[in-house]
Amino acid sequence: MNQEERRHWASWIGMIAERCWSHGREFRDSRLPGRTRSRPCPHAPPPHGNGKTHYRTPGNAEPPFSGEFVSFFEPGIYSCRKCGAPLFRSEDKFDAGCGWPCFDDSLPDAVTSVHAGGGRRTEITCARCGGHLGHIFNGERLTPKNLRYCVNSLSLEFRAAPLPMAADAPR
Repeated sequence: MNQEERRHWASWIGMIAERCWSHGREFRDSRLPGRTRSRPCPHAPPPHGNGKTHYRTPGNAEPPFSGEFVSFFEPGIYSCRKCGAPLFRSEDKFDAGCGWPCFDDSLPDAVTSVHAGGGRRTEITCARCGGHLGHIFNGERLTPKNLRYCVNSLSLEFRAAPLPMAADAPR
């Protein structure tokens, strides 16, 4: 998917999310004309609470190309937003073109894989707190490691790597 197609889809998804938010996070069901369902709109971004909100179910995933870390490639460490445990290095991040931050490796013992029902996808969770991170895919041949940790930006926080000191800087 090229940049123009990404912008198109991001714009389209943004319009859906705005429409859902304008309806008070509820959506109209075409089977029930004039009636609003009581569950949240499936296209709306989740509420942000106290900054430590963590979403457990994949149904609450952010829309593709909307997360803050999709196109972010600064050096540092990505940690669990809920408990602060380090999860991924920026060196392992790559652009898979899917709309979510992707990594081909995690830090040792930081991420746990849980086979989701149906066997189609494998959920990944934080090994420390059990918070939902996203999914792992194997065999796509996108990187030499042949793994793709597809992670929701909502479940991550970023800690920048310290800048190296210049040799001629005063100490």
